Amino acid sequence: MTSIGEFVDSTTSGIDRLVSAIGRACSWLLLPMVLLAFSVVALRYVFGVGFPWLSEAFIWLNGAIVLLASADVLRMDGHVRVDLAYRKMSRRQRAMVDLCGTWLLLMPMVVAIGYLAWPIALGSLMMLERSPTPDGLPFLYVIKMLVVAFCVLLALQGIANSLRAWRVLRPMADRP
Repeated sequence: MTSIGEFVDSTTSGIDRLVSAIGRACSWLLLPMVLLAFSVVALRYVFGVGFPWLSEAFIWLNGAIVLLASADVLRMDGHVRVDLAYRKMSRRQRAMVDLCGTWLLLMPMVVAIGYLAWPIALGSLMMLERSPTPDGLPFLYVIKMLVVAFCVLLALQGIANSLRAWRVLRPMADRP
């Protein structure tokens, strides 16, 4: 294997390991999220009390899990796909669809969201923005920064997927 092939393999492997570790961490947050949801419902409908900070904790934790775990779903090819022809395609055809989908759909979306989210998230962080809800959580800036992290992680995984597809489409490029 040439140095280009080794670089591609180590890059994709490193990105996959990072994204997978974040996905696993998010999976451990599912139980606390369910317990928070149960607590909010039980307190409100059984005991007639509500705590805005508790409701926000559930909502924000759910948002954090979705934002951070999305790249891992992409890594596992677990996203929703309208599969009319994809599974019948050859490996090279699937690689071409994946490569085109990544660079024509995923990357422009990630860049657009990141471009719009960055100044909002940075402004929120600079002023340590709090929830506008009375008795809400004091760190709204964290969830806004997670939107930026979502973009970075999806872009990284898109690059890893593209490199894998490139290896399928250009197997001769790695030979001396």
